[in-house]
Amino acid sequence: MGLVGIFSRVCTFTSFSRACCVYASSRCTDASRFQRVFPAGRAAVASGQQRRRYCLGAVLNQNLEELTNRERRLLERLYEGLIQGQRASLAECITLVESQHPRKKELAQVLLQQVLAYRRHQEELNGGKPLAFRVGLSGPPGAGKSSFIEVVGKMLTGRGHKVSVLAVDPSSCTTGGSLMGDKTRMTELSRDMRAFIRPSPTSGTLGGVTRTTNEAIVLCEGAGYDIVLVETVGVGQSEFAVADMVDMFVLLIPPAGGDELQGIKRGIIEMADLVVVTKADGDLLVPARRIQAEYTSAMKLLRKKSKIWKPKVLRVSSQTGEGVPELWAKMADFQEAMLQSGELVSRRQSQQRVWMWSLIQESVLRHFQEHPAVREEIPRLERKVTSGAISPGLAADLLLKAFAEKR
Repeated sequence: MGLVGIFSRVCTFTSFSRACCVYASSRCTDASRFQRVFPAGRAAVASGQQRRRYCLGAVLNQNLEELTNRERRLLERLYEGLIQGQRASLAECITLVESQHPRKKELAQVLLQQVLAYRRHQEELNGGKPLAFRVGLSGPPGAGKSSFIEVVGKMLTGRGHKVSVLAVDPSSCTTGGSLMGDKTRMTELSRDMRAFIRPSPTSGTLGGVTRTTNEAIVLCEGAGYDIVLVETVGVGQSEFAVADMVDMFVLLIPPAGGDELQGIKRGIIEMADLVVVTKADGDLLVPARRIQAEYTSAMKLLRKKSKIWKPKVLRVSSQTGEGVPELWAKMADFQEAMLQSGELVSRRQSQQRVWMWSLIQESVLRHFQEHPAVREEIPRLERKVTSGAISPGLAADLLLKAFAEKR
């Protein structure tokens, strides 16, 4: 089914109530314009115009009818290539959603709606169960995250799974690109045709998880990848962000990193569904066993994140492969338990709501900073704050007042 076919399916009269928003918008009061964009909604407009509902597409892209033939062909090509599992199309789609160009951002939202509609249809055929298992991986620098992902990824592709890796790298201050180059350190997995690795520079995003990481996950699932691994920069704010977009959060810790229980704070450990002690081989085997015992004892004192799952502490060796099959078995047990209880679906629903509000906060802040009155006052107030003439709180109040009075 093509892009136009999917879009028509979303806007049919039978699914109109699901595809439309229930609140009014002053930008969609022109019924004739609405009918030109969405002919399938004419009957609903005629019968229920007083409810002032409008199709989701009109919200996401006010100028949908102004798409050029080139843009329509682009979206059609990207969508068809994506659902056919073409890695080049998936990479191009992620590039589109990562773009900061206003027009490309509109095109990206149109594409995402079609992919979401396709994914919902596939989930309906799967009995309402999610098609992919999302796993967040993080840990301090030197924990062996890239080596771990390569070993686990190769094992999973060997078992018939399709694995996508979204590696969120710190940005270079010079070029703005990925600094660590995780893809270059996963040489075997990057050559596997059943795997897809996408390094994404943080580009200054607080915490390391980019604002488009969640959308990239949707695209990977639309391309048929049933295992999505999200690797974050390190221990810090990024864990709180990635925990709101994955089904399972795995914390990787090295066996010889000093005072681990102090270095990795309690809040990070509380979010973990699984703690993995890496590099458990050779001279580090004894320290790895000791750290495993310490974390096992510490986990008993923490508040459980899930009602049905008790976090486990395992040790693995990426060099020898020891413990990797057992680790995946535990992860599969987690997925099955969460699916059976319905907690996985409810967690995803809650995550979508949290992510929506985080994007709203980011967008509101951007609009605030770009407001003419605010932009005019910022340099003067910043000078007064740095010189100590006024407090930061008063400066913030003055900027908010300027924003509210001159909208």
